[in-house]
Amino acid sequence: MANVRHYETDIAIVGAGGAGVAAGIEARDAGARAIGFEKAAEPGGAAIISGGGCLIVGSPLQKANGIEDTPDLAFKDWIAWGGPSADEVWARYYIEHSLHDLYHWAEGLGAKWADMKEQEGNSVVRWTRTEHNGLGLMRHLIDGFRSKGGEIVAETEITGLTRGNGHITGLEGRNTRTGEPVSVRSKAVVVTTGGFNSNVDMVREFSPDLGNHRVLEGSGPNSTGSGHKIVGKAGGYLTHMDHIWFYVYATPDYRDPAQRRGLVFRQVPGNIWVNQQGRRFHNEALSGGNSASPALMAQNPRHAWAIMDAAMTATMEIADPYYRAGDKVVRSKVVELLENSPFIRKADTLAELAKKIDVDAAAFLATVDRYNRACEQKLTTEPEFGKPLKSSKPFGVPPYYAVQIFPLARKNFGGIKTDLQCRVLDRHFEPIAGLYAAGEVAGMAGGHINGRAGLEGTMLGPSIFSGRVAGGWAAQSAGYGVGFVGKPNRE
Repeated sequence: MANVRHYETDIAIVGAGGAGVAAGIEARDAGARAIGFEKAAEPGGAAIISGGGCLIVGSPLQKANGIEDTPDLAFKDWIAWGGPSADEVWARYYIEHSLHDLYHWAEGLGAKWADMKEQEGNSVVRWTRTEHNGLGLMRHLIDGFRSKGGEIVAETEITGLTRGNGHITGLEGRNTRTGEPVSVRSKAVVVTTGGFNSNVDMVREFSPDLGNHRVLEGSGPNSTGSGHKIVGKAGGYLTHMDHIWFYVYATPDYRDPAQRRGLVFRQVPGNIWVNQQGRRFHNEALSGGNSASPALMAQNPRHAWAIMDAAMTATMEIADPYYRAGDKVVRSKVVELLENSPFIRKADTLAELAKKIDVDAAAFLATVDRYNRACEQKLTTEPEFGKPLKSSKPFGVPPYYAVQIFPLARKNFGGIKTDLQCRVLDRHFEPIAGLYAAGEVAGMAGGHINGRAGLEGTMLGPSIFSGRVAGGWAAQSAGYGVGFVGKPNRE
């Protein structure tokens, strides 16, 4: 019989991504012992491969750029965009705390907020990115947790919760490399395992309308729904599980033996999308989950081709660790993808490219010609779909590429239902003693903070913030500190 590896701590955290590490920092600041158990070989989860953008309201960066923003305005945008299923209480809570308890807090850990970007649904610019994207932000958080005495145990898969006297008392699991059983005794457990978008079977279970169309897995490699399952088994209530956020600027990872994973690509200015009939169908500048995804899913078949010339690929970035060295793009590996993926076609002429992607050549060439003429005439927007042409140039630098794109399940907007202390609620909406959840496993925060659509930055930001809330209250339940307090930004 294998030896069991035992751990004892005040706060046991399942998953060491954005929410988990933030929970650990908060627990350590309260004086509690905290250990994060991470299935992967390295911490970071989905957050470390993200764009690093958070919705921040009233920030110094906004003020430096002459942008007037208030929690009331942000709340109005949030609810209008997310719809009636958005959690108004959690949305207001996050928005009011985003300045002091995310922006300044992250700065205190060494993160630097670099710039802002317009995002659909926001009446002012408030999506704010850290230097080196999610990688830069998570490095500071992970270093901060460890410097405060926190511990991260990697290569450890948690398979269940233990309970005694009506209280969650710890964890059971195994080492993924050796198979050695793992037993954890704790005073409270915080579940921060991320979403289930790297489990396409689970995506289809909660989105039966997808039918047999291809859907790519697009979250952290270990975002497979394990946290939902162990919390559900313990009596936790799962809510709004059909609220799944899809992106479409993704192509299958040809290096994945199962070819289920998708690769998100960015920084390809001026590329256009055509359907299998060879025609554009959308303003590609609107690439978000509330605009581009429905447009692509309305095509038959449900995929498209992102068309680009050699000049456009020069700045292409792939959001996957294989294609990066730290915060730098490894250009040779991007070229490797362009040259080797069976989902990417290459040709010296546009007519030849049309044949390679099996679209109607006349329709395709006419589509590109209309777009080129709009660029050559230096129009502000092209007339067909109203795409701004500021970053566009005519197609003219061979070779030409067509990257096949499919819907990619990226984020879960539903999950484990919690209260404002991040306590997991059962089906009677009563807390399960000793059990907390935060981040994407809890629909970013509370269970469904965004509703059906997110303003962007409303995934990473609330995940980290709710991690702080969970860590503070878990520590308080273990006898350390007074719970999460924070500092709201109110007019």
